[in-house]
Amino acid sequence: MNITRRDFLNGMAVAVVAGMSPLELLYGKEQATHINQKILYQDNVYPPSLTGLRGSTNESYEFAHMLRDGEKFDFNSLTIEENYDLIVVGAGISGLCAACIYQDKAGNKKKILILDNHDDFGGHARRNEFHLKDRMILSYGGSESLQSPKTLYSQEVIEFLDGLGINIDDLAKKFNVNFYPDLNLSRGVYFNKKDFGQDKVVSGNPRRIICDDIPKDRINGRSYKDFINDFPMPKKDREDLIAFHENPKDYLEGMNEKQRIKYITTTSYRNFLRDKVKLSPIAISFFEGMTDDFLALGIDSISCEDARGSFLPGFDNLKLPPLDKAAEAEINEPYIYHFPDGNASIARLMVRKLIPAIAPGKSAEDVILAKFDYSKLDLPQSPTRIRLNSTVINAKNTKDGVLVTYASGIDKKLHKIFAKKVIMANYNSSIPYIIPDMPKIQKAALSLCVKTPLIHTKVIISNWEPFIKLGVHEIYSPKMFYARTKLDYPVNMGNYEHPKDPKKPICLHMVGSPMVLNQGITDGDTMDAREQSRLARHQLFNIPFSDLEKMTREQLQSMLNKTGFNHQKDILAITLNRWGHCYSYTLNTLYDNEEESEKAILEARKPYGNITIANCDANWDAYAHVAIEQAMRAVEELG
Repeated sequence: MNITRRDFLNGMAVAVVAGMSPLELLYGKEQATHINQKILYQDNVYPPSLTGLRGSTNESYEFAHMLRDGEKFDFNSLTIEENYDLIVVGAGISGLCAACIYQDKAGNKKKILILDNHDDFGGHARRNEFHLKDRMILSYGGSESLQSPKTLYSQEVIEFLDGLGINIDDLAKKFNVNFYPDLNLSRGVYFNKKDFGQDKVVSGNPRRIICDDIPKDRINGRSYKDFINDFPMPKKDREDLIAFHENPKDYLEGMNEKQRIKYITTTSYRNFLRDKVKLSPIAISFFEGMTDDFLALGIDSISCEDARGSFLPGFDNLKLPPLDKAAEAEINEPYIYHFPDGNASIARLMVRKLIPAIAPGKSAEDVILAKFDYSKLDLPQSPTRIRLNSTVINAKNTKDGVLVTYASGIDKKLHKIFAKKVIMANYNSSIPYIIPDMPKIQKAALSLCVKTPLIHTKVIISNWEPFIKLGVHEIYSPKMFYARTKLDYPVNMGNYEHPKDPKKPICLHMVGSPMVLNQGITDGDTMDAREQSRLARHQLFNIPFSDLEKMTREQLQSMLNKTGFNHQKDILAITLNRWGHCYSYTLNTLYDNEEESEKAILEARKPYGNITIANCDANWDAYAHVAIEQAMRAVEELG
């Protein structure tokens, strides 16, 4: 196979370091260990308990990237090996949900096959297990919690979750919102020596955050004056930041309402801070990272309207119309609808519904500690099967159904199968490559959904007394690769209890935005959000796990150094969930026309012959309930 020594990013040639092998060129300098299917089904290898590089590993992208880069495959010479009523491409929440709904609608005798390119199911709703001497610690590899279900969830979504045994009110009760406040812990900010002259953690952040799990009267924050005066910044910058938080002005004075709305929808938050608030670059740097987690974009690439919806300061006196219902919910509804392994439990409940033999039990609580038997995923006698390590590279409509070809990561061969109907529940941007005869206008619309990259790194530390000494349960780190570091969510469910003793191990959640890798190369004024995502993803894939591990250790060591933390002995395990394609693209008014974007969304998800399209990408919105809603629509459109 011919793999070129250059990768092209939106028409821009990006040079590759000489001496890299083709696989290194395509997937990064260091490849994760591939899981052989035969070994996968043995007790000593269990996908959720694997550490190191996880998420979308190099192997999971192998065939998709070959297809993207123009590798030619001979589909016509293949013979049909299997026949199904429905094939679902993608075993994430949307794909699994589509299979569940189809099974309920058509009956459990219908033959369903779910194909996924990863070595585990769940998509971004991935489960991370850490097995220590005396206990297991659970965490999530991506999709974290149910977002504002009281406000945003339709009755259909609520009923679907209820059918899985998930009661929203009961789930909220499992989250101990007072656990960290009762320990007198607050949120803090870490200023690094390179950018701020010294390594310093400042505790007592008084600001509420978007999607807050801490009650607003239990934040344990100090006054803005006391908090900001501890920043390692010049006095003038500290004074300006205090005034900005405590006494915000009408920074758009002289504009009428129409002009104000246009300004906040077409101006980046960074430029607002610079041009209207008149903050210095040093003061602005305090905000560089605040949107890296929730929006996976920097403040140079989000509008003031999105910043306002992310609960960033500066908008109280701008005489703007009220926020919409969704934005209000994200600010005001508590972020407490969380399983110990995040939304992986939702994926596991759906898999158990589809393939009951995979694990015992019937409730949402007993699935928490259930050991899934992966050998039951793909049995010939089962009406529903899930086949991992299988990348779909071609789908072609016929008169009676769809011919689907996938590349197996196990035997490295192509396999052709037939289904009466197909649901594409994978990335929108990959569909034009898989269905090349699709109309150009639909392929163009699908290609507009360029996902943003993100990393969810999980670090097991031997104890969390350093956080007690610093007085924090969560640390925000401006201008750093990991913008957010927080202690495990305090959730008790079933027979699982979250870590409670500071002297014992706990899981740290570290969220990193590869957009930081673009600093010094480009920003939101020179590249739009799609271009920046592509560039950041390209750079991310060329960073080996060893370098990412080093970055993780160095940031933790610098952050916690004054507490006696020693990364060499205190870090027990690291799992790096790398998502080169993470959040679905969201309408960005800095670069997009809202009316044209809505047309593109509708065009992209049109049924094509016997194929329908699901997933969050189908609505440009990266939420679990959106994935479920789009699955419902896709099944309905099958006819």
